[in-house]
This record gives sequence, C-alpha cells and structure tokens, in this order.
Amino acid sequence: EPPSPHSPSNGSSRKLSADEMYLSDTGGQYLDGTTDITRTVHWGVPTPLQKEAYTRVLMGNIDLSRLVFPPNTAGGAVESFARRALWDVGLNYGHGTGHGIGNFLSVHEWPVGFQSNNVPLEAGMFTSIEPGYYRDGEFGIRIEDVALVVEAQTEGQQGQVLGQPPQPWRCPLQIRYLNAYYETIRARVGPELQRQRLDEEYQWLQRSTEP
Repeated sequence: EPPSPHSPSNGSSRKLSADEMYLSDTGGQYLDGTTDITRTVHWGVPTPLQKEAYTRVLMGNIDLSRLVFPPNTAGGAVESFARRALWDVGLNYGHGTGHGIGNFLSVHEWPVGFQSNNVPLEAGMFTSIEPGYYRDGEFGIRIEDVALVVEAQTEGQQGQVLGQPPQPWRCPLQIRYLNAYYETIRARVGPELQRQRLDEEYQWLQRSTEP
C-alpha cells in the first residue's frame, strides 16, 4: 500500500533550511466553528522579489478584507480587489481567491465564495480570503484568513463589508489596518499567554506585532 501523501517518507522528505520560504496551510474544526488559516514565513533573508510579492499578497488580503460593497453583490464581482496590488506589477496567482467555510460541514463549503457561480454575499456568511503568488521550483506565498460578512453603515445606503469579527476595520491605509490587527492580537492572545506563564511565547508575540 503506498504511503499517505500527508505522511513523511524517505522518498518525499528533505532537509529544511533557513534560506527559503515556508507556506503552512492549517485549520481545525471546533465546537464553535471551523478555521482555515494560511501563513507564509521566511527564517532567513528573503530576496527582493520575495519581499515584494509577499507585501503585495498581504495588500490584496487587506484590500478585500476591508472592502465595503452594496447589497446583492456576488463574490465574483469583487474578487479582483485581492489581485489588484499584484496586477500593478504584472504578477498574479492561478487559484481561487476564497471559499465558503462550513460549520461542522466542509472546510470548502459551497455556495459562498468569489467565483462566477457563487451566490451574492450576505451578512452572516463566512468565507476565506486567500491571495497568493508562486514561482515554480522556487517559492510559494499565500496569506489566508476567514472573514465574516457584516453590515456596514456608510454615508450612502447601507452596505456590507468583509472583515474580522466583532467589527470591520475600514481604515484608509493598509498599514493602519495591519496595526489595528496587531493590537487586536495583542489584546486577545497576550493575556492568555501571560495567564499560562508562557513568557518566551509572550515576548515573541510582542516582537511580532510591533507597529
């Protein structure tokens, strides 16, 4: 019987180094919901292209996460907001930008998402937002979060926004959005690490969430 593709083997294993990027797609199913989170890290010195591509993938994630749109807007109509920062410099990715997240159902749950056959986005829906960039044989980048569609009060008519609960961030700049996210992570995760007396982990969190 062939080995599982999710298990290490002498044929597929290789030595890891600090000189390359690592993409980790993780998630789990819990009593209060399902997670699907992807992060990309580099423990050495990334190349200028890697830094440029990572920054633009992050910009795309933020741009779609903070987007305010009218009711009855389908995901396919706003999908390009996640690609715009990459398109600006001639880059792109070849997979979908996001999918619905089930609760004790599938991690990929139709009919929510950003493709042409997905339904209009409505308050209460969960979807992933996961732009990326890949160079065959060199590196891959993806930044994926789970977003909740919530009501957004605007100057005009009522709209909706993709954002992280409990409230959407509609900051004028992506850096302000990122710093607000860092502050939220510090406020939610920091006290728990201190409660468990995980001092090294707490210091790592503080360093990793500096403005």
